[in-house]
Amino acid sequence: MGTHHIGMIVPSSNLTMETELPRMLAARERELPEDRFVFHSARARMQHVTPEQLRAMNAQAERAATELADARPDVVATACLVAIMAQGPGYHCTAEDTITAALRAEGSDAPVVSSAGALLSGIAALRASKVAIITPYLKPLTELVVAYLEDAGVEVVDALSLEVPDNLAVARLDPADLREHWKKLSLAGADALVLSACVQMPSLASIAPVENEAGIPVLSAATATTHRILTELGLEPRVPDAGRLLAA
Repeated sequence: MGTHHIGMIVPSSNLTMETELPRMLAARERELPEDRFVFHSARARMQHVTPEQLRAMNAQAERAATELADARPDVVATACLVAIMAQGPGYHCTAEDTITAALRAEGSDAPVVSSAGALLSGIAALRASKVAIITPYLKPLTELVVAYLEDAGVEVVDALSLEVPDNLAVARLDPADLREHWKKLSLAGADALVLSACVQMPSLASIAPVENEAGIPVLSAATATTHRILTELGLEPRVPDAGRLLAA
């Protein structure tokens, strides 16, 4: 039996990352009890999803990574997709490198996962090239996410913005509402549906039901981050009832 320590850098107002990831990995433990998971978080201040607060939060990544290094995690995930994507195409590589350097300076050899990079790798793992997405963001931020994905070679066939700027309010959105929201999207030509392009917007309870109804793979920033964490740990990326991405 192995115990895997997962470090997370989360916005100070994030409630969902520390809910959905442990929930998924607890479900995995029930199926595959030989692997156990524990979580250690460092917080970076952010209350409202604005360009200014997103930039300020990114500037705290090195400090948060240095604190996590003391816990000697086996993997570190930085979890605010739009904070990274709002900085321009390919910025997840810069963010991951910055956090990696901070960890190495403190003697930690943990691999680094970003939710932005994980969403791209999750889409690739599904062999999808065209997606539809739902975000909680204001439309200008959603447009930045669309541009980021398309720069990485992923065509966004349609996008829905729920336009909730307060990050705590995003965490309080009912994931059951996504079972209706997705029907507002055109899925013509889409290979996959990103039900929540945000680790703060809850979606886990709706992933499998929407996938069954839509007939195409459904993922979220959280399920993609979980897939990437398990892959970096060298473990089978399998979680029950979390969509096709984690059905390996």
